[in-house]
Amino acid sequence: MHKEQRERTVALLKRHGINRALFANPHTVTWLTGFAPPIQTGPNFFQASSPLIWYEGGLFILVVVDTQATLAAPLDQNADGKVIIYMGHTVQEPLSGVPNLQITLRELMKRSRVSGKVGVEMNHCSLMVSNAIEQALPTVEFVPLDGWLEPLRMVKTDEELVKLRQNFALTEIGHTRARQIVKPSLREIDVWSEIHAVIEREAGCRVPLGNDCIVGYRQQNVEGWPKGYELRAKDSLIVDLSTILHGYWSDSCATYFATEPTATQKKLHQTVSDALDLGRSMIRPGMKANQIDMRTRQFIEQAGYNVYRHHTGHGVGVSGHEEPRIVSYNETELQQGMVIMLEPGIYLPGQTGVRLEDAYLVTVDGAEQLTHHDKSLP
Repeated sequence: MHKEQRERTVALLKRHGINRALFANPHTVTWLTGFAPPIQTGPNFFQASSPLIWYEGGLFILVVVDTQATLAAPLDQNADGKVIIYMGHTVQEPLSGVPNLQITLRELMKRSRVSGKVGVEMNHCSLMVSNAIEQALPTVEFVPLDGWLEPLRMVKTDEELVKLRQNFALTEIGHTRARQIVKPSLREIDVWSEIHAVIEREAGCRVPLGNDCIVGYRQQNVEGWPKGYELRAKDSLIVDLSTILHGYWSDSCATYFATEPTATQKKLHQTVSDALDLGRSMIRPGMKANQIDMRTRQFIEQAGYNVYRHHTGHGVGVSGHEEPRIVSYNETELQQGMVIMLEPGIYLPGQTGVRLEDAYLVTVDGAEQLTHHDKSLP
């Protein structure tokens, strides 16, 4: 599982003369191993740190708390993988995750007799982890690895695309349900709960769900968690959905209407739909991210509307927002195998709003659309 990702990483480290490394970014851990601990209820109560990977001599050693041992077990089946477990708690003594992880890290690194360079994702190391590795390796040169793997993550493997397609299929089910039920008197949270329920029934497991479910008459109507705002006649409802399954994110957005949309809403919807089509037409290898952003924003502005204040789009993978970001400063050129979202919108604060979003796989000569939810007017 995720062998290609590890091979890319080994090649990168070798180019920089690094034979040992500590990876602490949770997104890195998932990308390298496929290990994705549950996040629905937040961090594990008993773990001293998010999962870590110690890399040495071609071997990726996943360090996790004992309560995650079963989930981590598949990595032991890889020729280049191993799992080390530390105890987070027992009923015989107080919670002991922190000292147990410190001991585990010190023993692991001392056994390796490390010298020379050691790469570390420092921005994601807790103070406890940093202290443990400094005590175990007092004479080595630490090389910050933060940001090194993000460019590698931009181009998806075939294995990643399978996981992403499964997530996009779930969001399509959620949007289908939203289109069926949106009507006056329902609250944002009622719609959201119905969406979440149908997605989890289809998946057969718990599935974290983001991002927005927001009525147009909110004063801040660009983004927001669903609350108790009630849909009224002629109200718009932006539904922006992400699922997280197998450690990978989807994304998608459509705008629904409680009743027949007004003439203004129809015009907004058509303009945003045309802007999305324009953005999609520019997707191809070699196109710069900021060119897509600039031309899509210009289209909205030339139609006579205030330009949306959020990004035009972004990558998606083990994080909901990855490179390449489709924003004004980003001159990254699109490459075959990238998966990007495009999501233009128009917002009239306190009145109504429209946002539409699709996912695209950059192909050898253009783009394949990965989301297929119905975004049309009723």
